[in-house]
Amino acid sequence: MLVLTAWAGIAATFYISLTNGAFDISVGDVIRTLLRIHPVPDHDLVIFDFRLPRIVTGALVGFGLGTAGAVIQGVTRNELADPGVLGINAGAGAAVVAFMFFFGGTFNGSGLLHILAMPLFGLAGGLLAAVLIYAFAWQNGRLDPQRLLLTGIAMGSGFGAAAMYLSLKMNPKDFEMATVWLAGSIWNGNWTYILSILPWLLITIPVLYYRARVIDYLRLGEETATSLGIPAEREKQLLLLCSIGVISACVSVSGNIGFVGLIAPHIAKRLAGTRHTRILPLSGLLGMLLVMVSDFIAKTVFAPVELPAGIVIAMVGTPYFVYLLYRARA
Repeated sequence: MLVLTAWAGIAATFYISLTNGAFDISVGDVIRTLLRIHPVPDHDLVIFDFRLPRIVTGALVGFGLGTAGAVIQGVTRNELADPGVLGINAGAGAAVVAFMFFFGGTFNGSGLLHILAMPLFGLAGGLLAAVLIYAFAWQNGRLDPQRLLLTGIAMGSGFGAAAMYLSLKMNPKDFEMATVWLAGSIWNGNWTYILSILPWLLITIPVLYYRARVIDYLRLGEETATSLGIPAEREKQLLLLCSIGVISACVSVSGNIGFVGLIAPHIAKRLAGTRHTRILPLSGLLGMLLVMVSDFIAKTVFAPVELPAGIVIAMVGTPYFVYLLYRARA
């Protein structure tokens, strides 16, 4: 029932986002355009080139971040853990800012590399951050979850400082682009970006779902999980590696959208209980809904100014994070 309700909210948001905006389109026109019944060039342009890829990008990014956030919180046994805390977002952001600084945000040409250059740099930066964090968090032949979080925070600060240093040396045009990207925005979502992150989600998300029961045992403690015959260290590494792959792919096309991996799992746990076989899918759907709604608000409520979706999410996420800290302290 909860999953059906989430899907209903996603469908409603999809409908509103597709039909409303600076150029309103009726439901009949949308259906005729999608089914290719007497297509109108203006409708094709608005739906297929602007709105639909942006909606799909937001949905995939939200789904990935929501699912990865639930896994990270479960594996680290830390309710305040978030994909951004691991420093992956900051690593991807620093790589993209470096790309904008040295190459002006694009490669010359019109091929696939020209389109995917920035996402590839973001993906490489996120994976590099993950490798460094893993190397520093590895101790005595095992990966310590608390050390992982502390290392992630330190690495995130370092990458953030590097990104800020480079952005301050940019020309005004590139600086504006870098600022928007670092704030988390999917305004430039396109079908090529979608195809670039889809394989990561199709490969890693099923693995996380298949290992959902293992997360329940890991939350009891590594000693308890090992006593039950579960190779805790190996499973923990697999779950974190898959989560890092999802986060890196999502951040490479959306920028630093934070708090999705924190808020969505918490809401899912309140609604679905403690079993991760129910938490993971619900958390992914809630993350999808959160990003889609935030992006719609960002591009319509503040029109003609368009805010990055990450700022809208932060407006909700920051008070919620403070509430969680207060509750944990109490």
